[in-house]
Amino acid sequence: MREDVEALDIKDVTANWVNSLVLGAQIEARIKALADLSHTPLFFGRLDYLPTTQEGQRFYIGRRHVHDADGDPMVIDWRAPVSQPFYRASKKDPQDVRLRRRFGYTGGELTAYEDEHLTDPAEAERTSKLLQAEIERPRVGPMRDIVATIQPEQDEIVRSGLSGTVCVQGGPGTGKTAVGLHRVAYLLYAHRDRLARTGTLVVGPNESFLHYIEQVLPALGELEVRQATVDSLVAHVEVRGEDSAQTAVIKGDARMAQILRGAVRSHVTLPTEPLVVVRGSRRWCVPAYELEEIVRELLDRDIRYGAARDALPQRIAHAVLVRMEQAGEAPDDRVQDAVARNAAVKAAVKAVWPPVDPAKLVLRLLGDAEFLAAHAEGILTEDEQKLLLWQKPFRSVKSAKWSAADAVLIDEATDLVQRTQSLGHVVLDEAQDLSPMQYRAVGRRCTTGSATILGDLAQGTTPWATESWREALTHLGKPDAAVEELTAGFRVPREVIAYASRLLPHMSPGLAPVSSVRETPGSLEIRPVPDAAGLDAAVVAACVESLRNEGSIGLIAADARIAPLREALAAAGLPCLAPGEETTSEARLTLVPASLAKGLEYDYVVLDEPAAVVDGEPDERTGLRRLYVALTRAVSGLTVLHATDLPAQLAGGDGN
Repeated sequence: MREDVEALDIKDVTANWVNSLVLGAQIEARIKALADLSHTPLFFGRLDYLPTTQEGQRFYIGRRHVHDADGDPMVIDWRAPVSQPFYRASKKDPQDVRLRRRFGYTGGELTAYEDEHLTDPAEAERTSKLLQAEIERPRVGPMRDIVATIQPEQDEIVRSGLSGTVCVQGGPGTGKTAVGLHRVAYLLYAHRDRLARTGTLVVGPNESFLHYIEQVLPALGELEVRQATVDSLVAHVEVRGEDSAQTAVIKGDARMAQILRGAVRSHVTLPTEPLVVVRGSRRWCVPAYELEEIVRELLDRDIRYGAARDALPQRIAHAVLVRMEQAGEAPDDRVQDAVARNAAVKAAVKAVWPPVDPAKLVLRLLGDAEFLAAHAEGILTEDEQKLLLWQKPFRSVKSAKWSAADAVLIDEATDLVQRTQSLGHVVLDEAQDLSPMQYRAVGRRCTTGSATILGDLAQGTTPWATESWREALTHLGKPDAAVEELTAGFRVPREVIAYASRLLPHMSPGLAPVSSVRETPGSLEIRPVPDAAGLDAAVVAACVESLRNEGSIGLIAADARIAPLREALAAAGLPCLAPGEETTSEARLTLVPASLAKGLEYDYVVLDEPAAVVDGEPDERTGLRRLYVALTRAVSGLTVLHATDLPAQLAGGDGN
């Protein structure tokens, strides 16, 4: 198929050089989309329908549509409607499927197959060994697609329509990230023309996470999906400063949107003087009360500040044209445009509705106590206002040490001045960690589109982490979104998730624990270390032991412990990667600060000093959630080492 595209001659089908460039770019994109992936098979399943349905047809199911030299289909895209029974058919509901076959591969080579006779009453329903083996396959390198292992409850979310926003609550290992990415791939398949015009975006918590997931969509042939963090979305200024937790919480509060709106609109001054426009030998006067009516009407319409400012000279010009017509003249649109550009009109607009620079506005709010008080009165307390103000105001936008929360405020102010462009679909992962103002920033990117929101309330590790998806969806601008819950875990062994779930009542009461389908005896080991001085050596020994297994190894520790552990690994001759660096067969050990562990997964995890992970956070709840994240990164085995007592919330047995 790729060679056919490469052989296309477009010389005789392009009318001009513009068409030639456009068609050439499309062909180049098609060639890239058809790239061979040596480790990825073209098909992973087969459906044989009953003779009375689908004309008894047989369909091979794969990541991509594949046709032969005559254009006849050989492999059906997993997103096509005919492929749906591969994921949803069962003994109870065979959906006219006689036989479902799963193929097993090793490095792209066919090594096994497994049949299910869905309409044979003599065959008992059983768990697929190939499915289990694919889920448990060692993870080396970036995240891979899960098209061969999508479960029925996941498939329902993946194939939900473009018009609706879906929020997926899922504990560790339930596959929510994969579901979100595969939903994007499905929507691009089902609504390609529309999304090609409006665009799609995946928003992740950090660059390491984005690097980890970046190969999933290209492996499915989707190359045009943009990936970003919230910080990169709102990068109007250079971030060089940090806020205290208390200040960051206030800056992230939804009340700041109300303050910013008032501050922007405060620049409008109602006119008190009439406007005189001179054209040729005639003078046309618009009285102050009429100018005031025009300004009030624009304010009442509540349109963007910049759009209203652009409309004001035309409204004034229209008032002048009415007077011209009353005097017997017959002005047209060109005259109105000329009047709108008149120096007197421009001067009036500048005085009444001056331009607003969003960054300068936020600079003034954070540096001018009187200006802040004028717009925060009745919204923020005096103590909250004091937390917002810089101790020493900065003179300019460039010299200011902006924080990440400040950049979000500037993004809000920018949208108040000029509407943010909306995309067709946005996926927001690890959404539980966003502040209300960050939700608003993401929501602005999909005001006319839809979204897929992914997260786990139990893994909220910021002081402003949301407690309710309904509240978060309201801030996002999607209050009516459907909330789906994934409770079946496929990644984390049952012993590990049960141990981590001991923390749930203390940090997220009422949240259902994940029920893992994987029982792996010996997957959890708790090792006390008698002396703190020997902890580093014990951790290095645990890493050496884990490296004897196949797959990736993650050493997770409190951020403050990263430097001494890196030195200990180096002294032992063990090279280690940083989060985001791709693991290979030669380099399989990654040293992970607990603050960056979210969303990542490793075959084996060595967790250093759980109490230090908890103590590294500003409050106990956040610390326990950070620990919960660290405990649930393992796919095959978890070893916990501690020289100090384990957090009391983990009491109840050592898990051995």
